[in-house]
Amino acid sequence: MKKKKIITVAIDSPAAAGAGTQAKLISKKYNLFYLDTGKIYRYIGMLKLKNQKKFSHALVKHKINNLKLSNLKNKKLLSNDVALSAAMIAKDKKIRDIVHSFQQKYAYKPPKKYNGSVLDGRDIITVQLKDAMFKFFITASINVRAKRRYKEFKSLNKKIAYNDVLKSLRIRDKSDKERKYGPLKKTKDSILINTTKLSKKACFEKIKAIMDKKLNN
Repeated sequence: MKKKKIITVAIDSPAAAGAGTQAKLISKKYNLFYLDTGKIYRYIGMLKLKNQKKFSHALVKHKINNLKLSNLKNKKLLSNDVALSAAMIAKDKKIRDIVHSFQQKYAYKPPKKYNGSVLDGRDIITVQLKDAMFKFFITASINVRAKRRYKEFKSLNKKIAYNDVLKSLRIRDKSDKERKYGPLKKTKDSILINTTKLSKKACFEKIKAIMDKKLNN
């Protein structure tokens, strides 16, 4: 299947900006395969927490090569400790290369029942899908993002203070933007969507209008 014949959507965003929610809505509307790339790093982050002494690139490669998408639905991946572990291992070039191969496979050769793929993460536009048909950079203010993440934790009955969530996001942002490989940054050819004052529906309508205009031409 040629790359040009499938719809490819690349979304970059800081944590808790709402990119995952929008990616799922895009996936459903346009019948695209959705891959939450952050969950892959969280999976490896959890792997490191569980295997401190035995953790290695060989172990990561073996686990990713045999990774089932259902493994990424584990609710334990949503914990704060796993998120911070993921941010640390995401700085590792060898790990990024292993994850890159996995992501490329699903981005350009999604299961046949789909019309294409949508990926969200930190370096999707800059590294993973440089030639994506659609490129969106979704963001929101740090306070709004912290409130969203705090509500998410509360809904999962996790005991955590709002200030701890805010502090964690600040650490994540710094790590994501300053890492040497695949740092989070907006490109000139990506469309900025600020969700600070937008509802999920309003945000999606904005994205849908942009996509429909190009797809219907």
